[in-house]
Amino acid sequence: MKRRDFIKTALAAAAFSALPDITKAAKHGGKMKILILTGSPRKNGNSNTLANHFAKGAEEAGHLVLRFDAAFKNVHPCTGCNSCGMNGPCIFKDDFEFVRQHIVDADMVVFATPMYYFGISAQLKTVIDRFYAVNGQIHRPKKAALIMTYADNSPEKEGVIINHYNVLLNYLGWQNAGQIIAPGVWPAGAVNHTDYPRQAYELGKSLSK
Repeated sequence: MKRRDFIKTALAAAAFSALPDITKAAKHGGKMKILILTGSPRKNGNSNTLANHFAKGAEEAGHLVLRFDAAFKNVHPCTGCNSCGMNGPCIFKDDFEFVRQHIVDADMVVFATPMYYFGISAQLKTVIDRFYAVNGQIHRPKKAALIMTYADNSPEKEGVIINHYNVLLNYLGWQNAGQIIAPGVWPAGAVNHTDYPRQAYELGKSLSK
């Protein structure tokens, strides 16, 4: 199948997926199902710490929070084989199946990453690239948030990741629900001495369906 045919198929599936899901609110008890995708290979890294605080706030608000720590999972990079047709089974049967299982009906997706060499961490980017296989199913209204940490303090440099996030949301039709951008944190634990953990907690706590 040619790429333009893939795109037509994906768009048709996306249009169907965008139809109102009247059972969704009831299924989640009126609360949101939130999928957090993290990319830091440091378990106690700064972006993971902020993800922890966000999750705590969201759970206290009554939401269902699921988390996928990409750096500690087995996720094969997308090879562009097009076997999935942008909306079907992937040839790789690995830990991405957890994401596939939960991202379609998630009400919100949170991206938590450190800046690595001026971009999203490779571990999280690998997961995002694998969205290709569920492309036709995730073009439906969702909320999203970005949590990003980095050692420098430069709006120009952080803008690269923010722009990637914004373009991704625009493509998928998702709505930004907030961004926590924490500059000037490098050693693990450095973020604990800032106000950003509170901000992440408050963002999670403030979420409403």
